Amino acid sequence: MGPHPAVADVRRAVRLSLADLAGEKGALVLVACSGGADSLALAAATAFAAPRLGLRAGLLTVDHGLQEGSAERARDVVRLASSLGLDPAEALTVTVGTAGGPEAAARDARYAALSAAADRLGAAAVLLGHTRDDQAETVLLRLARGSGTRSLSGMAEVSGIYRRPLLGLGRERTRQACAALGLRPWDDPHNDDPAYTRVRVRRDALPALEAALGPGVAEALARTARLCRDDADALDEWARAVHARSRGPGGELDVSVLAGVPGAVRRRVIQRAAVEAGANAAALAAVHIEAVERLVTGWHGQKGVDLPGGVGVVRRCGTLVFAVDNLSLA
Repeated sequence: MGPHPAVADVRRAVRLSLADLAGEKGALVLVACSGGADSLALAAATAFAAPRLGLRAGLLTVDHGLQEGSAERARDVVRLASSLGLDPAEALTVTVGTAGGPEAAARDARYAALSAAADRLGAAAVLLGHTRDDQAETVLLRLARGSGTRSLSGMAEVSGIYRRPLLGLGRERTRQACAALGLRPWDDPHNDDPAYTRVRVRRDALPALEAALGPGVAEALARTARLCRDDADALDEWARAVHARSRGPGGELDVSVLAGVPGAVRRRVIQRAAVEAGANAAALAAVHIEAVERLVTGWHGQKGVDLPGGVGVVRRCGTLVFAVDNLSLA
């Protein structure tokens, strides 16, 4: 008899995610595992699938130090990794700051630790246990913030060294896989704490949408993310070409070129030029980009636009000129 269908589904997802590495015999892939059902099912599947592709598989777990007993739980995950045949297996201890709120601070600390460990160990990939349900939550959160197409595309299946094999599977499927394999996941109490926005989306918003609209909302949101990602990739590629065609030797942009392309492309070109000039990418918002765009589409001799990071933009002689601290805009 073959494996339980849920186990087969998770293994298949991992195998497809790692297929392009099969030619790199002996390459190391690492699973980021918290001990929860999603990452635990992923770890077990990777331990099974990676060697069959000629790859080595290991595990990393992060101790955020935010809960009593977190260090012992991290050690438990490392011990479990050994029983699954994952080697190396390490617990990474981090200090969580406060910037951006507790969720963002923990995420930043976690990714910094994972990236450093992957670099030190020479890993070809780090696998993350995000599922279709996580993707749906991400899309809803970003939709509420008025995000654009790129943000609504959600989490990428591949982003640098990171890979998310389980974005096509629901959270319930990973629990079924763990049960079939006799694995006992750890349920993080933070995942039920309504103080966290994502928890409120999971416990309140998504069930309310399912009740009002019928089942399948999470699947639809995840499908929307895939479609948005395809659209965003196409627009970004178009914008790269327009930026190259419109850019002058000093980084200025030809207004006539910008005026001849759709707004979605034009705004991407403006954002690229602003960041290139030194604008603060994290603080650069849609309102800033739209103000610069009006120098192209609504020109009536108005003053320039100030951007985060001390970059100013003016329209001069048929071009948009970007300068730090407005030094050359006087």
